[in-house]
Amino acid sequence: MGEFSNTLLDYGHGLTKRAAREQGGILFGENPSHFDTANPIRIWVIQLVLIVCMTQGLALVLVKIKQPRVIAEVIGGILLGPTALGRIPSKSFAPRLSSLQLTIILVANIGLCLFMFVTGMEVDISVFKRNAKKSIIISAAGMLLPFGVGVGVAIPVYREFVDPNRVSFGHFLLFISVAISITAFPVLCRILTELKLLVVMTIAIAWILLALTVTLLNASDGLTALWILLTCVGWILFVLFPIKWGYRWLARSSGSLESGMPTPFMMTVTMLLVFGSAFFTDVIGVHAIFGAFIAGLIIPRDHGFSISLLEKIEDLVSILFLPLYFTLSGLKTDLGLLNDGTAWGYTFLVVIVAFLGKFVGCAVPTRLTGYNNREAGAIGMLMSCKGLVELIVLNIGLAAGILDTKVFSMFVMMAVILTFITSPCTIFIYPERVRQHISPNKASSEDPANKGRRGSAPRNATGSISLMTRFTVVLSKVEHLPAVMTLTQFVQPPLKPTSTQPGAHSSGSSDEKVGLVGSSTLVIAPLSSSTPIISYGTPLVSIDVLRLIELTERTSAVMKVTAAEELMYRDTLISVMRTFGHLNRIPVSSALPIVPLESFSSSGTSRARETNADLVVIPWNSAPSAIEEAPRPTQGIAPQNPFDAIFAGRSAAVDPASSINYSQFIRRVLVECRSDVALFIDRGLVPLETSGTYGQHVFLPFCGGPDDRLALKFVVRLCVHPAISATIMWMKKTNDLEEVETRFTDLKAQQVDDTTMGLDTVYPQKSAQTRLQSDMVDGALWTQMTSSPETHSPAIQAALSRITFTQDESPTPLARILQHYHDEHSTALLSNKALLIVVGRGRRMAAVPHTDELRGIIASSKASGTIGGEVQRTVGDLATAFVASGAEASLFVL
Repeated sequence: MGEFSNTLLDYGHGLTKRAAREQGGILFGENPSHFDTANPIRIWVIQLVLIVCMTQGLALVLVKIKQPRVIAEVIGGILLGPTALGRIPSKSFAPRLSSLQLTIILVANIGLCLFMFVTGMEVDISVFKRNAKKSIIISAAGMLLPFGVGVGVAIPVYREFVDPNRVSFGHFLLFISVAISITAFPVLCRILTELKLLVVMTIAIAWILLALTVTLLNASDGLTALWILLTCVGWILFVLFPIKWGYRWLARSSGSLESGMPTPFMMTVTMLLVFGSAFFTDVIGVHAIFGAFIAGLIIPRDHGFSISLLEKIEDLVSILFLPLYFTLSGLKTDLGLLNDGTAWGYTFLVVIVAFLGKFVGCAVPTRLTGYNNREAGAIGMLMSCKGLVELIVLNIGLAAGILDTKVFSMFVMMAVILTFITSPCTIFIYPERVRQHISPNKASSEDPANKGRRGSAPRNATGSISLMTRFTVVLSKVEHLPAVMTLTQFVQPPLKPTSTQPGAHSSGSSDEKVGLVGSSTLVIAPLSSSTPIISYGTPLVSIDVLRLIELTERTSAVMKVTAAEELMYRDTLISVMRTFGHLNRIPVSSALPIVPLESFSSSGTSRARETNADLVVIPWNSAPSAIEEAPRPTQGIAPQNPFDAIFAGRSAAVDPASSINYSQFIRRVLVECRSDVALFIDRGLVPLETSGTYGQHVFLPFCGGPDDRLALKFVVRLCVHPAISATIMWMKKTNDLEEVETRFTDLKAQQVDDTTMGLDTVYPQKSAQTRLQSDMVDGALWTQMTSSPETHSPAIQAALSRITFTQDESPTPLARILQHYHDEHSTALLSNKALLIVVGRGRRMAAVPHTDELRGIIASSKASGTIGGEVQRTVGDLATAFVASGAEASLFVL
């Protein structure tokens, strides 16, 4: 009978009937670190806390150099074991191997079974079927060559370190060859998920050979081994067919498969299946992990069922149970036994042979199947990773008596070294700059009507004002949808076909009108008697939805990568936006990259470049997600992130960690993105038609500079919609005034970059000549807007007719702007219109400095304790002044 079953029975025998005893505990001098069969939980908790704290602390350090968590767990075990802390004489606080009782060993083995169940769920047989030819070639070569060189290195190791009377040469040879040829499937999935299809066949062959090795060890003769293998094969077939069909029928009958969420009944059935299969393979003489692995293979992947099931158990397994098992591996490792040159020489020989056998065995056939040199080298490097699976194999060999502590320590060193070098060597061989960005962890779709329109209208191609038509919107939670939908309607007004004759539209009709705008764009817009109609052609906008999902260390996140395309079509936010676009005849494309948190900004930048976006819109809403339970507000505790105190409502409860991450993402996008970026701070927008009234009013304080010029053009773009009006006020500071005429003498000879393409959110100081050129462009644009309407297209002429242009000057421009805002806000309330504030960030070549005045406004505001330099650097001076003054309107910062 196997180790798992024996441990379980021994633990059950220890639960004997006990007499009542005193319960004084530590207050009466009882030592909680002393093992007591009456209270095994005490020493178990002490050992658990010590192990978890050690491994998590090391993981926080090693993750900075791209190392998997298993390295921290093994190194933590080595440090706690006889190699380091175990050498402290007398009573050490380290959990010596001899003091580890059945409780912690049992929990570790339970965690191992659950981990192998999770590993089985990760294996997607359909991926292997779609890439069978390449998978078989690479996997076969990746097994045969390492297996052969493993035989070569096993012979001298056996002669030097193994007692022939205790271990059979054939068993040792087979075991060492399997240990060298195996690949760490779970670790490799996290390092590069795209290579999962190349590992499926390799790990299947390795597990078959390992099962054969364990069977031969547990069998007294060849006939017994044959019966064990036949029984194991029979059980595998029984699980893969009848039990799989029955499990799928239960999942469908209970509604779990359709909803993608396992019910408590299905979770009960699943756990019984896992441990039942593990128990059977253990009692027949194989190992419990094989049964758990086979159980994972039959879990259906439809509608995200396997991902939801995994999310319910993975944290308990990966954080609590599994570190115990791999720490035990470190505790069993005694590097002090490698005390001579021979031992270390063979250790490095094993490392070199294991690496070269796997690297050459996988890289060469990969190159021959069509991959380039860098890709082949990366695959060979990744396939040489050992990690978790190698340690499991080594522990099986140690428990079976094939390996002694010295040889076990040698191979643990090999596993740690090869796993440690995998990530840095892969990055060196296959850096980010040479990778193809079209990968399985990024799904995208595009409306057919939107194809062929990308890049067809370059910005600033002519001297006239061009309207923005391509928008990329970043969505991260449900609360962003109302604002994004309303904003989408702002930039896509109701259209009347240019081919429609006057009078063709009847005032009482609610039918849909169909026509052509320009020469090729089909426009279908619902018309009603209360909706103003634009009688000229307007370019049709397109919306690109970028849905970002974080790729974490969790196995469920890795599984989502393989199902990114399916996940995109099931995602709630994308589905809502796609439906909204269809109903409003707006082309909507979407992308769903699953990347680490630090790569969110680069994903947004890449997507904006791919779609040639005119504007990237990042919504900001600090309210808790509607799909999650909102935390209760805590009085007397200030938010950690100053954005929360500013942008959240008075009663809004926010998650500080989430807000900090989001604000960091915004700043990185502002630094990296080469397209124009807008931050939409949502305070709530009303629909265009409410209570019989109609309209939205926009207020833009214009102070000059590239950001303000972009904001002015965006306001003109909004006012193309007949329901939107605007007030644009050019505010000048009196002590900086000069004669405007002297600034525009040679405008045609001098041009200034009119976009916001900067490499940093804090820009260097510009020369006086450059600033003068920027001021000239400001004046020219203002003159073009206010004095030459006939030079614009009909759409822009109509938009300018709904804009009120004013000028003002003051020695305190921010205070005067806030005063104008209150006047505009009162006017909007009287007319039952919503007010939207549009401002430029003003972080580059700002015409008017506001630093001193802004400092005074912040000091006199109620939010003076929460507004710092971080806010000002992110949203700019004007937006900071509005927020500090308690402005209730939504803010659009460009």
